[in-house]
Amino acid sequence: MIKAEKLTKIFRTDEVETTALNAVSFEIKEGEFVAIMGPSGCGKSTLLNILGLLDNPTSGTYTFLGHEVSKNSERQRANLRKHNIGFVFQNFNLIDELTVFENVELPLIYLNMATRDRRTRVNEVLEQMQIAHRAKHFPLQLSGGQQQRVAVARAVIAKPSLILADEPTGNLDSAHGEEVMNLLNDLNISGTTIIMVTHSQRDAEYSRRVIRLFDGQIINENIKKNIL
Repeated sequence: MIKAEKLTKIFRTDEVETTALNAVSFEIKEGEFVAIMGPSGCGKSTLLNILGLLDNPTSGTYTFLGHEVSKNSERQRANLRKHNIGFVFQNFNLIDELTVFENVELPLIYLNMATRDRRTRVNEVLEQMQIAHRAKHFPLQLSGGQQQRVAVARAVIAKPSLILADEPTGNLDSAHGEEVMNLLNDLNISGTTIIMVTHSQRDAEYSRRVIRLFDGQIINENIKKNIL
């Protein structure tokens, strides 16, 4: 599904040049659950942005679903994103002015799905995420765990082949964090590829492989035999 070869990302200002990623290479197969770990500033979020087609690398190649996309235009990247990638963020990134139903429905509107089909699909996913009873509520009326359930529902609503999760339990207590990780684990078992950036060793235990970054480089990879 994903092949990165010597991905490098350099941020430049008039006075400073910072190498966020330094010749990073790896492959991720369809159906994997991969955790990316490392200290703050090691390049995790930069890598996730490139994998999510939110940014282009300075150099190197990125092959996604068989297509080399490292130099794609923003329009090309946006088209690939909306059809293939779902995002789960630490801060939920829900729209406060929209109800739970409307937040989850939004990606389907971008895909021009018919109204009746959208309603059916949203109701199905809200039931799956056990948040249907809050469909008419607004995000600020929900607990952190409920907001993240809505965020996961929004991420999977268009049936993406890949979910990118950036510290998905970072703002949650342990109980709600475990609920969200179980949701992600269930999605992976059903066939969705998941790449998760995390500082949490507990969360990383749900993955099948851990990639560790330090100073913009991969320092090791660990394929786990025992998973939750």
